[in-house]
Amino acid sequence: MAQRTREKAKRPSGRVKEPSPSVTGLPERADARLKAVEKERDALKSELEAAKQRIAALEESRSVVARRIDWVIESLNGVVDKPG
Repeated sequence: MAQRTREKAKRPSGRVKEPSPSVTGLPERADARLKAVEKERDALKSELEAAKQRIAALEESRSVVARRIDWVIESLNGVVDKPG
């Protein structure tokens, strides 16, 4: 059997295309997209900070409630333990 050499047929290169309008507007769109992402990042940072403050306030409130409950339990134990 004889081996055949496979060669790809070369296609004519055709004419050079002008950049499309979407490509020429790329830097402006990228800049606008970057600004939008930065704005979203800043908004998320502020939401995160507000959430952290809210969590801290809730934890403090929970601690206050837990201390009050402990105080009430101790007071009731003192009343029950009194001979009387």
